[in-house]
Amino acid sequence: MTERDSPVLVADVGGTNTRVALARGRALVAASTERFRNAEFSGLDAVLEAFLERHRTRPARAAIALAGRVQGTQAEMTNLGWQVDAASLAQATGIAQIALLNDLQAQGHALAHLPQSHLRRLRTGMPEQGPKLVIGLGTGVNAAPVYAAGAGHIVPPAEAGHIHLPLRGSVDYRLADWLVARRGFASVEDVLAGSGLERLYAFHAAEAKSGRTLNAEEIMAALAAGDALAQATGRHYVRLLAQVTADLALITLPSGGIYYIGGVARAFAPWLERFGFEAAFTDMGRFSDLVARFPVAIVEDDYAALSGCAAYLEAH
Repeated sequence: MTERDSPVLVADVGGTNTRVALARGRALVAASTERFRNAEFSGLDAVLEAFLERHRTRPARAAIALAGRVQGTQAEMTNLGWQVDAASLAQATGIAQIALLNDLQAQGHALAHLPQSHLRRLRTGMPEQGPKLVIGLGTGVNAAPVYAAGAGHIVPPAEAGHIHLPLRGSVDYRLADWLVARRGFASVEDVLAGSGLERLYAFHAAEAKSGRTLNAEEIMAALAAGDALAQATGRHYVRLLAQVTADLALITLPSGGIYYIGGVARAFAPWLERFGFEAAFTDMGRFSDLVARFPVAIVEDDYAALSGCAAYLEAH
């Protein structure tokens, strides 16, 4: 067995959980995938060591996707506080070669290999060969374009969750003022992340002169129960998501499609159509027809980033 045929380690480090698996080629090794709660570990090295000891293996190569800023061999977890250095991680784990990717980069590398059964289509559009756009909605928010390059893909890193929130109408301006008073800035992530949904609910509660506060899970339950405040929050969330997506689409022109990933995206999937996603997404003035050409889907594979890491290693 050559080194390239040996199993490699792949990991997806989010703000709350870390998923780890072994892979051969682009395929994950059956029954090797595990999920670890980050709060129970001092750092990523401890997570990987727990996985390696349990599986009694020591791969020579690894690719790790992280929900944060990646610069070469170093990464900073935006919503976790962990500092990751590839050389230190290699020394701690005994894995000789470790590649660090932004989590959206890993998702981008996975797109070409996802079966259709793992996609929930929101709109068919008029797909063509061309760039794709992946948008992550979870503990944080990010987006990145995906460009085909020979047998692989180029997925530039980005921190798109920290751009200005788009504002249309008086309620959005009041929301921005409310966010600035509490956060110092009104960003996309401040509203569209899981914690952002909680802020958006708190804003609508303040607008309604209510002191209620709910966490994201409680908001989704109230939404399903028909609660008026949760419904107002949900409609506002969907409109803002559609507007952000359309803005990013005009920047990247993703003729190959737009793909949402992450737990918040999957949770909101049933509500996008009924809360007017289509109308808000295509409401782009004289560029409405162009935006309407782009397909949109939700990736329902919770482990797609692991497959993307495996695809990255196979191509490198």
